[in-house]
Amino acid sequence: MAFKTLKTRREPVTLEALGQSIERRRAVVGDVDPPRNSGKNRTASKRALLAEIEKLGGKW
Repeated sequence: MAFKTLKTRREPVTLEALGQSIERRRAVVGDVDPPRNSGKNRTASKRALLAEIEKLGGKW
């Protein structure tokens, strides 16, 4: 049974407000550079797809 006293309804977030929130967080934390996926568990078809994207000059 759901909580009858818990009110979870919120106003929708606009893209502008979301962007401002992200900017504030980045200002506090700084640039975050997460490590890339090593790709050692990729399937052969995924490797082929990524190779074709690179041939066309794309960056994945």
